[in-house]
Amino acid sequence: MNVLFNLIVVLQVLSALAIIGLVLVQHGKGADMGAAFGSGASGSLFGASGSSNFLSKSTAVAAAIFFASTLALAYFGTNRPAANVGGGVMERAPATAPANNAGNAVPNTAPAPAAPAAAPAATQDVPSAPAAAVPAAPAPAK
Repeated sequence: MNVLFNLIVVLQVLSALAIIGLVLVQHGKGADMGAAFGSGASGSLFGASGSSNFLSKSTAVAAAIFFASTLALAYFGTNRPAANVGGGVMERAPATAPANNAGNAVPNTAPAPAAPAAAPAATQDVPSAPAAAVPAAPAPAK
């Protein structure tokens, strides 16, 4: 089954490359010099009518092969046996305990905020404490 899967993948890649090459080689319907001046049938709704040439038929065959191989890959991709489906890399990794970072913690060196001073009782007549003196800014140099 693996050989058939690989063969279909190769067939799909080759048909995709063939489509790319064939589309790049072809020229558009209105790419003639007369189309620039509005001559003849190139000005019609769907361009010049006529039978398709070898390149367009080859492109259609390559597209049909590409779509058929895409459907085959989708079928084989969904119908693989469960034994071949092994989880991802992380599912095979050994389970470990979470790391203890208590020994590596950076101590908090910031000072603790000061506790607010207790308000004096309403029955006592206590004068309030003077505010701390704020140093004056230095005078600008002359």
